Amino acid sequence: MVKQLHKIVLILFIPLLFTGCGAYFNQPLGNQEARISENTNQTEKLLNLPLPAEPLVVGVYNFKDQTGQYKNIENGSTFSTAVTQGATTILIKALEDSKWFRPIERENLGNLMNERNIIRSTRDEFANPNAPAQRLNPLLFAGMLLEGGVISYDSNLLTGGSGARYFGVGASTQYRQDRITVYLRAVSTSTGQVLKTVNVSKTILSQAVDVGIFRYVNFKRLLEVETGFTKNEPTQMAVQEAIEKAVEVLIYEGIKDNLWSSAEGEVKDKEIVEEYLLEKELEASTALYERKYLKHNYRHTANVNFGLAMVDGDYNTGLYDFKAGLGYKYRLIPALSLGADFQIFKLNSTYDTNHWWLNESINLEYNILPHDKLSPFLYAGPGILLFADDTPELYLQRWDAFFTLKFGAGVEYAVSDRVSFVLNGEWNATFNDKIDNLPQGRRDDYYYTFGLGLNYHFGSNRTKLKTNQ
Repeated sequence: MVKQLHKIVLILFIPLLFTGCGAYFNQPLGNQEARISENTNQTEKLLNLPLPAEPLVVGVYNFKDQTGQYKNIENGSTFSTAVTQGATTILIKALEDSKWFRPIERENLGNLMNERNIIRSTRDEFANPNAPAQRLNPLLFAGMLLEGGVISYDSNLLTGGSGARYFGVGASTQYRQDRITVYLRAVSTSTGQVLKTVNVSKTILSQAVDVGIFRYVNFKRLLEVETGFTKNEPTQMAVQEAIEKAVEVLIYEGIKDNLWSSAEGEVKDKEIVEEYLLEKELEASTALYERKYLKHNYRHTANVNFGLAMVDGDYNTGLYDFKAGLGYKYRLIPALSLGADFQIFKLNSTYDTNHWWLNESINLEYNILPHDKLSPFLYAGPGILLFADDTPELYLQRWDAFFTLKFGAGVEYAVSDRVSFVLNGEWNATFNDKIDNLPQGRRDDYYYTFGLGLNYHFGSNRTKLKTNQ
């Protein structure tokens, strides 16, 4: 009984150790005191920006939620908005943190003007008639207005999960990813010209893990245990980070276009712009789901690979042995290639029956994600299998040839635009029963090959292959 309980406890807690230990082992057990709000990673970047040559006076009238999106719930309806309505306040805080801008009050300008009128009326009513009149300081006026808002909130952009249950013991995990998009533009108050417009997107992640046990541990003794946690990224923090990133990008864009400059001069400005352009280039090569986008514009690919081969024949003692190969393929379109390969390998039917073979084939390959860093692919094609062993055999003679048909699959990992690693496996049909040197079975012989190789992409880079994103 004790051993069974130990196993149950182990099964129960292993998934939790690997998925969200922080959320599970830091459960709130009581009321928490108020605390200063957390800084995001983007807040630290704003605080560490180089100082400007002169801070810019800017006005923000209304940076609002333009999505009209309400919170999603499983049952019923809600009138709670999915996005915070305090985006203007968040933007003003971000402008202040950056030290590049001097934000002035414009969101509640009516309140400010009313208060100034009260001050004037009070002074006029109680002022000493013989003393000079006291005037209020003039209001600052903005040389630039910042407009825009949260323009998109996409729910369930990516969802998924996994789970398993066996004899009443099971666990499951689910995740959901939402996304918000923020636009920010700078407008000149003297001409009304839109000086710059930037946009930033931020994902919002939600995760849930459940573990449960429902089983009899002894006669008439039922054990039922459930545990788990749900972790949701705060929407307000996501909006804050997106707005802060938009402010940072706006500063960089202004430096790039000579709208403003840092206090350290042209050398520092050039360094800032170079770092920003590098980041921008990286972002431009990243697809929607945070995947690295590679411009595979080279039509030719050479391959070298090494691995293992094994025969599947009439013997049940097939062993793995050496395999090597060379290949070439020509890219017809980004996802489709036509190629040829040459392989030399050894097939071991038994410890005593092992021979060298050569295979030449023509393949048609389909690359599922041709512009991703990690891409699976499928291929198939006909070929010729040659017996290449010097040892004379009863049923095989040197250079005996057989028709083959191969089907393969693998994954390709791109180190750069030109170089990538390839891991693949093949199933080869030979349409005869002589490969294992025992033509007495009731079915044809097959063989498998597995390889790890290196691809080198080359050729003219002038022709741009078209692709649909």
